[in-house]
Amino acid sequence: MELKIGLLGGGSWGTTVASLTSRNCPTTIWARDIDTVNDINKNHRNEKYLPGLQLHESLKASQSLEETLRTADVVVVGIPSQNCRSVMEEAKSYIRPWVPIVSLTKGLEQGTKMRMTEIIESIYPQHPVGVLTGPNLAKEILQGQAAAAVIAMVDANIATALQQVFRTGLFRVYTNDDVIGCELAGALKNVIAIAVGMGDGAGAGDNTRSAVITRGLAELSRLGIAMGGKPSTFAGLAGMGDLIATCTSPLSRNRYVGIQLGKGRSIHDIIAEMSMVAEGVKTCSVVAELADHYHVEMPISQEVNKVVNEAVTARMAFRGLLGTKTRSEADPG
Repeated sequence: MELKIGLLGGGSWGTTVASLTSRNCPTTIWARDIDTVNDINKNHRNEKYLPGLQLHESLKASQSLEETLRTADVVVVGIPSQNCRSVMEEAKSYIRPWVPIVSLTKGLEQGTKMRMTEIIESIYPQHPVGVLTGPNLAKEILQGQAAAAVIAMVDANIATALQQVFRTGLFRVYTNDDVIGCELAGALKNVIAIAVGMGDGAGAGDNTRSAVITRGLAELSRLGIAMGGKPSTFAGLAGMGDLIATCTSPLSRNRYVGIQLGKGRSIHDIIAEMSMVAEGVKTCSVVAELADHYHVEMPISQEVNKVVNEAVTARMAFRGLLGTKTRSEADPG
């Protein structure tokens, strides 16, 4: 049976995934912006978020949640983290029972500190819920460059079936049963990417970048494991793989935010000029709260939060990091 896909979210990553799945299954993507809907349907493009890149010609777009979801056999959610709850509640009337729901969003909800799959499960308790994540830069994938991702579901049979939905010749999809670890890795690495960008913007060298990435991986692994993730997940595509891509690519939104902060610009001015969401900006305060709650030391993430939310400068943050006590590299604290 040919599965029908309904994808929510017309941003760069949602559109890219919709273009991928449309190669394998009939896919309809929902977007609020009528210009985006028309651009996809008439021109097979999304110039607002993916200028100059061609989408698969069979992909359809709609401004109607009902039209997108009423016949969907799989629902894919690419909504920014702070809007995920409201959209999923609005969509509840149209999603059929038991349909699998897959999140693409790499963030945590402010206030509740919930992962996206937790939000979705609270609204759709009878549905299998998972996450697609990994080192996936939208523009590179649409340009035809090879990439790999992880589909994480508790039910291995559903994960294996969904592999066929997302996988294409140059987009390899692996399965994982660690939904918590995969999802946390995707959210937490954005905060580390801001830290790396801050160093780059301030003129730090490759040694500094490597140190921040490596110690950042230790931080996100500690918190992820404390929250129930598996250690092996953080050494894989969802963890180290995604962290490397986000911390080093010029296409990374979170690294860009960090670079601008490192140059001395205010977070308000940086966000105001961006058309796309950098999830790490909203996530860093949640990570700081979770670190306190689980008694996990996360000095890099804490300093990023201070720069974003407490008017500390990037240079002050790096001085603060240099002042922290160094212990054994293997110390879990």
